[in-house]
Amino acid sequence: MTNALAELLAERDWLMADGATGTNLFNMGLTSGDAPEFWNVDHPDRIEKLYQFAIDAGSDIFLTNSFGGNASRLKLHNGQDRVRELNKAAAELGRNLADKAGRKIVVAGSVGPTGDIMLPVGTLSHADAVEMFHEQAEGLKEGGADVLWLETISAPEEFRAAAEAFKLADMPWCGTMSFDTAGRTMMGLTSAGMVELAQSIENRPLAFGANCGTGASDLLRSVMGFSAQAPELPIIAKGNAGIPKYVEGHIHYDGTPELMGEYAVMARDAGATIIGGCCGTMPEHLRAMREALENTPRGDRPTLEEIATKIGPFSSDNDGTEDDGGAPKRERNRRRRG
Repeated sequence: MTNALAELLAERDWLMADGATGTNLFNMGLTSGDAPEFWNVDHPDRIEKLYQFAIDAGSDIFLTNSFGGNASRLKLHNGQDRVRELNKAAAELGRNLADKAGRKIVVAGSVGPTGDIMLPVGTLSHADAVEMFHEQAEGLKEGGADVLWLETISAPEEFRAAAEAFKLADMPWCGTMSFDTAGRTMMGLTSAGMVELAQSIENRPLAFGANCGTGASDLLRSVMGFSAQAPELPIIAKGNAGIPKYVEGHIHYDGTPELMGEYAVMARDAGATIIGGCCGTMPEHLRAMREALENTPRGDRPTLEEIATKIGPFSSDNDGTEDDGGAPKRERNRRRRG
């Protein structure tokens, strides 16, 4: 198996990932509480449509519909015995479309958190987490995924367990965490801590970064924290399309395509190499992001003030570290005054 993502990273100085999975599937009829992974078998045409959205919008990488495809999460829907089947189907649908696209596109096997809390705080052991991640990884590999894509992780212990499982599966991988608690993950990791984790782990990812979280501004601040550490690995930025709001019984993200175009350029200039969207990011957002990345020359590293002005205010005064993840002190002081 060739390492398609590594090849693209060697050829290009930025790559565009895809957008939202859940938001798009809800628009196709998925209801709250359903397991979207079942659609890989029950409604493959809808999953193909999801993938085609990303391909047509210019994405170089798209994630499979397998975020909750581990035994622990599927057990909530009596699907714990279908892990291999559902993950294989998710990857196969993507592989078929990517191979027909006429350009190099990476099929990334999405792997989300187990949903359990690991020892010593919770009850999930390292060995059991590795086993769950390995089972899912083998299904995605069998279906033809180019790379595994760990996302929305909050605990370093779970990140390490996944890395071990992916080594067992002999698959390259990327990993992102969600910094949604005043610049930290839910389990307290900072942007600087993420850099150290990604680079010190035995089976290092091809790229690392942040996804989801609060809004695009907060995610950009995490990216600034990553790049301030001068990491050896490429950085991933997958921010939400604005802030979620409850409108007429539905969750609506207020980020416009124009705003996401600004976000994409700022993410690139802040140091990200792989840039995509997370919750709320629709095909129109991706098209605007691709156009902005292609047509906007590289600029200086943005300041926190520029991010707040163009993308929106931060949800907290700092990013959870004493030195704000390495951001220049003058920027932090100006932000506090603002």
